[in-house]
Amino acid sequence: MKRILITGSNGFIGSHFVEEGLKQGYDVYAGVRTSSSRKFLTDPRINFFELGLSDKQTIKVRLIQSKSENGCFDYIIHNAGITKSKNKSDFEKINFQYTKNLVEALVETNCIPEKFIYISSLAAMGPGDETTMEPIRNADKPHPVSLYGKSKLKAEKFIQFIPELPWLIFRPTGVYGPREKDYLVMYKTISRHLETYIGTNKQHITFIYAKDLARLVINSLDSQVVRKSYFVTDGGEYTTKEFSEIVKHILKRKTISITFPKFIVKPISFVSGFVSSLFGKVATLNPEKYLEISQKNWLCDSNDLHKDFGFEAEYNLYEGLLETIDWNMRNKLL
Repeated sequence: MKRILITGSNGFIGSHFVEEGLKQGYDVYAGVRTSSSRKFLTDPRINFFELGLSDKQTIKVRLIQSKSENGCFDYIIHNAGITKSKNKSDFEKINFQYTKNLVEALVETNCIPEKFIYISSLAAMGPGDETTMEPIRNADKPHPVSLYGKSKLKAEKFIQFIPELPWLIFRPTGVYGPREKDYLVMYKTISRHLETYIGTNKQHITFIYAKDLARLVINSLDSQVVRKSYFVTDGGEYTTKEFSEIVKHILKRKTISITFPKFIVKPISFVSGFVSSLFGKVATLNPEKYLEISQKNWLCDSNDLHKDFGFEAEYNLYEGLLETIDWNMRNKLL
């Protein structure tokens, strides 16, 4: 049975990777810190692998210990990282430096897996042209607008220049599904009969349901494809208005629609971010998040997924939101 190590496995996306890995018959090791919550990792088949990524030497010790007991991991899915933080320096430290620590530790302990998958983000490429509204393509020059996107791009570039590493990079677009918290804010707002937009309700966006993303990533493990990058979407193109209309239909809500000008939202994001930081928290709307959600074109070309992996999303946006909202209601989050 092939062994997979999944970093960041206790989070929203990582926990779906764990479930799909188990479903497909892999021996799954959930990479977690000692302090990590295991709320979504309750399957008795899960092997827990305590692993901090802040110190390369510590990682090497853990890898050598694991190698002596069971051999090297056959596959590694590196999903650990942060999307927001009250400290700007954390983006580079956690998304780039921790990735560098892990990869160098694998090379230096001769524990290079058959495939190393890095979960990046569409944010690493930056938004598309707002005049042509053409989708972002792999051949385009990256121009991330946020520190988050810049840190993910820096990690991508580091990985790509390790000659002995058989990597794949997946850049998911808006990932939604059970356990996700940011879109939950929007569901709650609509549930309270209010829908809000920044600048326009015609922002062009793309999505991927967490279960579809997990199925794609786990399926890619035993493929022959290496050293390629992919955008990951369900193949659909939407506007923020269309997204809201689906949520309203599922929740059976009528709403008041308000579009806030960017010049109003931008200072609000700074105030919100500052106040939250005083309490040691990270606001959903903060300056870094504003840089991304205020962009108009987040369309991207994911056609290579079908060509290289035969990937077709099993969930369209309506089906995915229906299942997601039902999960949130059953868990009394909505």
